[in-house]
Amino acid sequence: MNYTIDYIKNWLKANLSEERYEHSLGTADCAKFLANKYGLKEETAYFTGLIHDCAKCLPKNETLDILKQIPLEDGELENPKTHHAPVGAYIARKEFGVTNEEILSAIRWHTIGKLNMSQFEKIIFLADKIETRTRPNEYREPITKLLDEENGLNKALLLCYKNTIKSLVDRNLTICTATVDIYNELINETV
Repeated sequence: MNYTIDYIKNWLKANLSEERYEHSLGTADCAKFLANKYGLKEETAYFTGLIHDCAKCLPKNETLDILKQIPLEDGELENPKTHHAPVGAYIARKEFGVTNEEILSAIRWHTIGKLNMSQFEKIIFLADKIETRTRPNEYREPITKLLDEENGLNKALLLCYKNTIKSLVDRNLTICTATVDIYNELINETV
């Protein structure tokens, strides 16, 4: 990392909406909490949570231009709401000098996830969904309760995926095959 947390916070304030900036602070705090809970590096988790949405408010044309420069997996372009994740990893490398592949991967996959996610990738994914600053309690609480159970991290992730799939079905939207594959993987890991 080439910059201080204060520099990054100022960059985020200048490049994100106020609500997205608050969400980023919440995700950073939640990632730090989860890292502590699961024995991972708190500072790394905080930093990753802070910058995970650095590309969220980029203009659409800029996002699409960057996506053309990134090798993508099948299905990654299906939902424009997830485009900021691979672009965010790109910006983290180019703008902030991040070279840690674990951080870059966690940023890249924080929206749709991937098969065989590492513990670190799982906590960044989950922190994005359950942070307390902008996420509603009625969504967060059932997920956070699972964290204290045996295999709680996977159970919490599974509930996130169930919620996502239900929401997509209710809105008649396509479900990317990766989402189904990850859901199935989590079912097998939590049974």
